[in-house]
Amino acid sequence: MPKRALITGVTGQDGSYLAEYLLELGYEVWGLVRGQANPRKSRISRLATDLNFVNGDLMDQASLVSAVDKVQPDEVYNLGAISFVPMSWEQPELVTEVNGMGVLRVLEAIRMVSGLKTPHRDSSGQIRFYQASSSEMFGKAAETPQSETTNFHPRSPYGVAKVYGHFITRNYRESFGMYAVSGMLFNHESPRRGSEFVTRKISLAVARIKLGVQDKLHLGNLDAVRDWGFAGDYVRAMHAMLQQEDPGDWVIGTGVMHTVRDAVEIAFDHAGLNWKDYVVIDPALVRPAEVEVLCADTTRACAALNWKPQVAFPELMQMMVDSDLRQVAREHEYGDLLTAANW
Repeated sequence: MPKRALITGVTGQDGSYLAEYLLELGYEVWGLVRGQANPRKSRISRLATDLNFVNGDLMDQASLVSAVDKVQPDEVYNLGAISFVPMSWEQPELVTEVNGMGVLRVLEAIRMVSGLKTPHRDSSGQIRFYQASSSEMFGKAAETPQSETTNFHPRSPYGVAKVYGHFITRNYRESFGMYAVSGMLFNHESPRRGSEFVTRKISLAVARIKLGVQDKLHLGNLDAVRDWGFAGDYVRAMHAMLQQEDPGDWVIGTGVMHTVRDAVEIAFDHAGLNWKDYVVIDPALVRPAEVEVLCADTTRACAALNWKPQVAFPELMQMMVDSDLRQVAREHEYGDLLTAANW
């Protein structure tokens, strides 16, 4: 019998790549969806015939118990979250409810369906749980690069909620002997990234400017430094974490830092444009509490998980620009403009 996986957030960037990867490995893949009106179901439309769906909501405990009981998964990947960090200052309670308490509800659903009441030392045959933790938990980091032992100092309600999700996952591992892991993933991007995220905001603006449907790109802090990788690489690490003999927590990233300015220069240069002619610095877009430097120390993960990223950052930004050029051309029926732009 094939292994069975349940993915929350299956219509998101990571969920779609993970679903593809697990299907390639021969899994039976189930996606948790909140009703039929999810506006991002188009991300997985090409997989629809291969996926199974079950209704559930991270804010509804009973629905999660029902979903886990129905699917009877071998592995649960909790990727569902409100992932746009600036939104966590605008709606901190909602973000905390989904990103923090949502993790607890999924863990409780697994515990209840599995009948775990006391600690179990033998994890064989257990439902294995993956929690999508975040580099935003490090925030104002005391050291660079950040590893599994670096202290947390989150700088946003999003980061604080992710810290709760991280520690409640560890607590259920220690309290009930659950096979529960957390992946502390650093920024990972792709053409499927939401347009509100800075890398996609840049690649989409470059495409629109190149095709003459946008004039300027407004950005905040160009000096913010991130460790950016390709989402398609990172889902392989998620899966590898759940194949280890013992559960644990892992830092995943590239170990290479780039500024927002680097992303801008690579994207505009790829389209044959000078970014200084189009980028406007907007103070209103600067975070209330900025995270200046994030960089992963992946020594442990690369060795134990036999994992390493395959797509370098310049290649990633170029991939995103190419994808957005095609998308913008389709949306505006400017197919002829791609030819006129020598694309």
